[in-house]
Amino acid sequence: KSISIKYLIQNCVVLDLPKHNIFNKQNIKRQETVIMENAIIVFVRNPILGQVKTRLAKTMGDANALKVYVKLLEHTHDVLQNIACHKFIFYNNGINTDDLWPASTYIKRQQAAGDLGTKMTAAFNEVFEAGYSKVIIVGSDCYDLTADIVTTAFESLHKSDLVLGPAADGGYYLLGQKKTNKHIFDVKAWSTSSVLSETLLLAK
Repeated sequence: KSISIKYLIQNCVVLDLPKHNIFNKQNIKRQETVIMENAIIVFVRNPILGQVKTRLAKTMGDANALKVYVKLLEHTHDVLQNIACHKFIFYNNGINTDDLWPASTYIKRQQAAGDLGTKMTAAFNEVFEAGYSKVIIVGSDCYDLTADIVTTAFESLHKSDLVLGPAADGGYYLLGQKKTNKHIFDVKAWSTSSVLSETLLLAK
């Protein structure tokens, strides 16, 4: 059975959505249905000197690489904070209880062991099993990510089975599904220029 695939348009205008707290019972009622069916997963690395943006650190040093990554985390936080959905933060190396992702708004989880495909499969399975019907995953280091892109991705999942945000390096910065398709994560070589094209082949 073939699946329908949607590419995202990158040059979108940021939406100014109303602020909300997903754990507040007084949420605006019109948001409740959207919030309960939509979830976003963010994979983050703990911002530790020498453990983030290691390729970048080779040219600019560990301290500057850490500063860049922290700025990217802050950007991702700013993009997501007003989007009407439940938000899951998956940490690579231990859950941080005191960071820019407050537990009152973000559901914190530990990434599974294994390669990136295994980690993403496990994260999607966990969130779908919690009852969500549209789930998107993004990294924490895409400065071009906007609220409008994320909102468009959720809207696209009404008609498409798979939503992809293609990256300039041959990978993708966003992936959305209505159910876990574990085959699309059977990529042979992550962090290469063939990730997107291989994912598309695996999706068919």
